[in-house]
Formats: sequence, C-alpha cells, structure tokens
Amino acid sequence: MPIISSTTTLGSVSGLNSLLFTSDASSCHTPSSFPSLLNYSNFSRHSHKCKKKFYSPFQTPKVSLSGNPKTEQPASASASASANANADATQLLDDSPESVLRRRSADWKTATAYIDSGFIYKGRIEGSNGGGLLVRFYSLVGFLPFSQLSPSHSCEDPSKTIHEIAKGLTGSDISMKVIQADEENKKLIFSEKEAVWSQFSEQVNVGDIFEARVGSVEDYGAFIHLRFPDGLYHLTGLVHVSEVSWDLVQDVRDILSEGDEVRVKVISVDREKTRITLSIKQLEEDPLLETLDKVIPQDISAVPDSLSNSNISDIEPLPGLETIFEELLREDGIDDVRISRQGFEKRVVSQDLQLWLSNAPPTNQKFTLLARAGRQASFIVQEIHLTTSLDQDGIKRALQRALERVP
Repeated sequence: MPIISSTTTLGSVSGLNSLLFTSDASSCHTPSSFPSLLNYSNFSRHSHKCKKKFYSPFQTPKVSLSGNPKTEQPASASASASANANADATQLLDDSPESVLRRRSADWKTATAYIDSGFIYKGRIEGSNGGGLLVRFYSLVGFLPFSQLSPSHSCEDPSKTIHEIAKGLTGSDISMKVIQADEENKKLIFSEKEAVWSQFSEQVNVGDIFEARVGSVEDYGAFIHLRFPDGLYHLTGLVHVSEVSWDLVQDVRDILSEGDEVRVKVISVDREKTRITLSIKQLEEDPLLETLDKVIPQDISAVPDSLSNSNISDIEPLPGLETIFEELLREDGIDDVRISRQGFEKRVVSQDLQLWLSNAPPTNQKFTLLARAGRQASFIVQEIHLTTSLDQDGIKRALQRALERVP
C-alpha cells in the first residue's frame, strides 16, 4: 500500500518561512519552490513595489509515494492540493476568513479522497489530549484515538503509560489511514492500526506460528500482539477462551495475564474485517489424542486402587458419557458400547471427562476404553467395552467425530 507523506503544511498560518520579497527591489528573488505558487509575470508586477519584507503564510506540500509503483496519489487529493496552490497563487497575501474556509473545504475533500482510495497518509503528531493524538492534515487538525495506535508502541516499553507514549510521539511522523472525514461535524479521525494492517497482514496466513505478547484480557478471551521478523509487534489477534487450553477454562485471567510471552497459531484470517483468530491450545497435543495413544496396562492392578467388579446395573455413567455412547452407536462399524467395571483413584488430576483407549489387542472384536473424571475428592475410572469391526485408528476417528457432535 503506497504511503503519502506531507512533510509541510498546506495553508497553515503557522508556517511563515517561505520568503516572497526582500527589503529592497534589487534583492527580490523567488525561492526554488516559489514558481509553483506564483508565475513570473505576476511576480514582476509586484517586485518593483518591494519596500519591506513580506512572508507567505503558506508552504507548498511535499508529497512522496512509496509502495506499489503503479499506484498514484488519489486524483481528488491531487486536485485538491492543486486547487490550494492555485488559490494561494492568486491570493498570496490574502488571509481572509473566506480564503481560509476555501482551503479547509478543499482539504476536507482531500481527506475523503484518502478514505475512498485507501491510501496511507504519513502525518505529523502535533500533540495529544486525554483520548488520543492530534494529527496535522494540511490546514486541518485530525484525531488519532489511543485505541487506534499500533501495539508496537506499548510493546516497545510496557512500563510506559499511554500518556507517556503520546508525549514521546509528539513531533514524529506516523503512517495512518483516514477512517472518518465528516466536514459538517468537524470530525477527522485517523487509524494507525488500519495502516499497519495494510502493510503487514499479507505476512499472516493460517497455520503460521508467532511469538507474541498478551495484551488485554477479557471474559471472552485475550488479545495477543504478534511479533514480526523486525522485532516489532504490528498486529493483534484474538485467542478465544475456547482456544486457550484443552482444559475447561472458567476465567481466562487464571491462565493469561497482560504482558505474558506466549506462542500462538493462526487459525483464521478475515482480511475483509481485518481480524486474526489465534489459538494457544493447538500448539499442544489434544489430550484426547495423547490418552488414546497411551498403553493402558492389561494388569488392572497397575491402576491405583484397581478396577473392581461390581453390579453393572448399579454403575452410574460419568456425566456426559451416555451422550457419547449414543453418538458412538451412530458410527458405522460400532455395534455396542457398555460399561463393564468401575474403580476409584484417590488423586484428582482433572474434573473433566477423559477417555483412554487400551492398546491391548481386542478380544472378540471388543476394545477397551477407560473413562475417567474427578468427583469430589476421588477420581472415578469406568471401564467400557466397545464392540466394533473397526481397527484402533478407526475407533480414534469415530470417537473424535462423536465428540464433535456432543453439545
């Protein structure tokens, strides 16, 4: 995306450094940039009248382009700048309210052209207030809310407050996009986030893994700042609460805190809505897959407190297990699923339901599953017999499909 930078201010009454006339006629001259504002025929008519110094309240904007060489400055923006220059040429010494209004009106049209074209504007930060930064845009002053700043500023020195960051940015030039230009209500709003999205989002693809830093943490997830090869944190994505851990997460703040360094995987990129969805848990093996691959010893005494025989009719399936059984029976190749025994462990690893598949060879087409879950101060283990024509890998895939259908 091309960048347009305005290194000077068009129509700014604060700039008085473009010399028009000197104190005597013999030394009258035009600066190198002057012909763009005043032709020599007009200049000659005035030069003999020079008696004292006059300075132009206007400067010619310097516009530079970078990025796609095929992209040019928005036509409306060029026309507006040209209109300002022509107006200045005919009214160099006219600083009347009407002239100022014309220039400002032209600059509002320029701002709208930036929105329509999607061009990036490089603006000078002139100051700040309680909510954001003040940005010079030709004869106008716009607003860059703190919420629209790139995360690179806060990540550079996390100890700084937002107002300390704002103070440090005053006087610097920042690439940004115009996101609102409302002349009637005098609202000119910029976004640095939109600009860095244009510059860096193409470097983000599904499956990419990033070193990252946790930003704000909300009830529904955490915003994560992605670190790019240049060492800066340019873009931010969201890790939903469901993608933080394979375990049930009641409160994201129990796991993540602002400033934490994490690794994340990109699981979706919505370029139209400028959204990146991330996952932390997908960088770890799914516990279901881990437990399915573990060898459950045939010597049941190896299981603490062992599995004991009991009246099957008295065994109450662990919460959620009956629904899983129903879904498994919908799978082709699975003929019967039932609990055969139950046991207890004194330790409690997790309150969540876990399923383990024994690697022992099946007997009469029966595979063994172990369902485990915490209940109060103990860990219940239920042995399940699965009658099926599927092999072990087929059972794993069937079990995964069944679990995906469980609410």
